Amino acid sequence: MKKFKLASLAALSALAMSAHAGQVVNTTGGVSLGIQDMGALGFGGVGISLAGSGDGITPGCLCEGWGASLGASAGWSANANGGNVNVGLVSFGSTATSATSIVNVGGASGLQVKQEYGLSTSTALVKDHVTLTNNGAVAADARYSRSMDWDIPPTEFNEYVTIGGVGATKLIFSNDNGFATPNPLANPGELSGGTTNVNFVDSGPNDHGAYFTFDFGSLAAGESVSFDIFYGAAGSEAAAFSALGAVGAEVYSLGQNSRTGKTDGTPDTFIFGFAGVGGTPVPAVPEPETYALMLAGLGIVGFMARRRRAA
Repeated sequence: MKKFKLASLAALSALAMSAHAGQVVNTTGGVSLGIQDMGALGFGGVGISLAGSGDGITPGCLCEGWGASLGASAGWSANANGGNVNVGLVSFGSTATSATSIVNVGGASGLQVKQEYGLSTSTALVKDHVTLTNNGAVAADARYSRSMDWDIPPTEFNEYVTIGGVGATKLIFSNDNGFATPNPLANPGELSGGTTNVNFVDSGPNDHGAYFTFDFGSLAAGESVSFDIFYGAAGSEAAAFSALGAVGAEVYSLGQNSRTGKTDGTPDTFIFGFAGVGGTPVPAVPEPETYALMLAGLGIVGFMARRRRAA
């Protein structure tokens, strides 16, 4: 997606945000997260914001959202990347430090998606505790997708993106297409070559982001499954990995500016992660040598994941 469409996309994003109630959750680490009543990000001009730096997703196109499916019935709530399709709001409630959205996909007898946003064990991250419940009468496969276009200051629309954790058992698709509609029954094409279903480090610089689809298998009638999503930012790439390690994240994407971000992730690294999806938790990284080895290992792990999928 080219930024010559900025004016129209910005208008769509503003319309999407104005159509929703919502809440801004702030951490003591200076991170602010804007949450819409349907559970997508982007409220009050805030997407994922870090004090003193700016916002990592709202410049230009606000392309962020989630989608879920039960069997062949899919629905999603996104911003400029899909709008609201086959979803209905059940309830939304919030406090100064939390927001809870409950949405039905495919009607009252379909899949219920409950998203509970609040503080996490890391001051750099806000947690979204997601619960999927089969409100139907028969068992069916449950999936969840999330997409995000990174726009990292001060080089918005031209960032480095990292994805790690490919190989987690619930993760069935990933790439850098943060502009894609989060439809868990359709896999979008990649924006940068070599970013589909593989770990990669510092792809870019390009105008891109992250897309993930998770398959939680068959849910019996009335059965639920839960997992966590994390959003935030830290002052460097090492600090971002420490934050991911503190919350036990297993799958993640990092967004970094294209001036200094590739070197060490400064002045800020923006964070998007998942836990409870069948992967190996990211370790806190105490030493630069260990950290460098872990980044180098991402390429090897990604290669092995692709071999397993091709087998």
